[in-house]
Amino acid sequence: MSLEIADAPVLEPGHRSPENPAMSDPAFKSEFLKTLQARGYIHQITHPEELDEAAAAGTIAAYIGFDATAPSLHVGSLIQIMMLRRLQQAGHKPIVLMGGGTTKVGDPTGKDEARKLLSEADIQANIASIKTVFAKFLAFGDGPTDAVMVDNDEWLSKFGYVQFLRDYGVHFTINRMLAFDSVKLRLEREQPMTFLEFNYMLMQSVDFLELNRTRNCVLQMGGSDQWGNILNGVELIRRVDQKPAFGLTTPLLSTASGQKMGKTMSGAVWLNADMRSPYDYWQFWRNTEDADVGRFLRLFTDLPLEEIARLEALEGAGINEAKKVLANEATRMLHGAEEAARAAAAAQAAFEQGGLSADLPTHEIPAGDLEAGVQLADLMVAAGLAGSKGEARRLAQGGGLRVNDKAEADANRVVTTGDVADGVVKLAAGKKKIVLVRPT
Repeated sequence: MSLEIADAPVLEPGHRSPENPAMSDPAFKSEFLKTLQARGYIHQITHPEELDEAAAAGTIAAYIGFDATAPSLHVGSLIQIMMLRRLQQAGHKPIVLMGGGTTKVGDPTGKDEARKLLSEADIQANIASIKTVFAKFLAFGDGPTDAVMVDNDEWLSKFGYVQFLRDYGVHFTINRMLAFDSVKLRLEREQPMTFLEFNYMLMQSVDFLELNRTRNCVLQMGGSDQWGNILNGVELIRRVDQKPAFGLTTPLLSTASGQKMGKTMSGAVWLNADMRSPYDYWQFWRNTEDADVGRFLRLFTDLPLEEIARLEALEGAGINEAKKVLANEATRMLHGAEEAARAAAAAQAAFEQGGLSADLPTHEIPAGDLEAGVQLADLMVAAGLAGSKGEARRLAQGGGLRVNDKAEADANRVVTTGDVADGVVKLAAGKKKIVLVRPT
């Protein structure tokens, strides 16, 4: 029997149903869904009343998958990690699924071309590096609500191709798969999609089925771009095993100005400290747009909602204090209280007192290069303070480029050893981004 979209109730954003008020703005009974709703995590839910009943009646297990395409996750994945944290805080069991198997294929969602295929060694090295972050947010162990981490390569790699097709291929129609955005948008743009990628959604559905059978996992969560893939897994479990299964997605986050969450001028905001320093991480949150402060406090901190309401109501210079609270809380959760305090102190020294701190980000440059002279625009790009030489020039023309705390209007001027003070050259882009250039 092929897999088709069920007629089951689905809670979607903006939905209003006079026949079923619970499908409009539902008054959830379970602590888990009440918390997700109050803090702004919910975008879509399958079978919302049934899921609410299950979460209110006892402990449920839920999972989110993370492919190992890089040595670190970035802030774009943080909302998913926080959702697992909310699940555990509400007395349920989080399952962190590492995509050792699915990473070999690559998720086509939102991509115009196939991901670069990684070697087995690269995938395993990435998983080992990524794992360290989750212990900062979740309590792992053998208890009923302790988090567990599993790797889908454990079962996906054991399938023979013909067996996989016979067991699961029969439940999926090409018609429906072509209708999913991850496929349809690629085809509309006339970008090739390999058959390898086409299999990804089947593999993700089998992940949910496997976790349901072996770990009694009843809920898959993810970003709204995963809605189609999640629906497939829900339908597969309900159709093949006739067991309860649910899906829940969060909205894909962007800033108030429309920028994709976690993307900056210098690239992705990585969660691993060796790829983005605690200071730079603190600064990312400190630079939050005014309109996003309350939303980000609800999503990315454990502060009580009453305190968040007070902070987001601050106006004028007061909103900067709310941003510092956000930066402190987010950095403390990932890097610990000591690193958060050091980052805050370094920022105060740099921006409010005009001083230097050993905790400020540094860019090392060979002393010989500095003796010969380096164009300021090139140095700004190399230090990550500008995305291009043109951007550095625009910063200078707008009065936003500073060398050793003095405005510099000429991005083409040459920086030399004569600019070194206290062993470094202090470069700043705007009021909030500083890098110390250190000759070596």
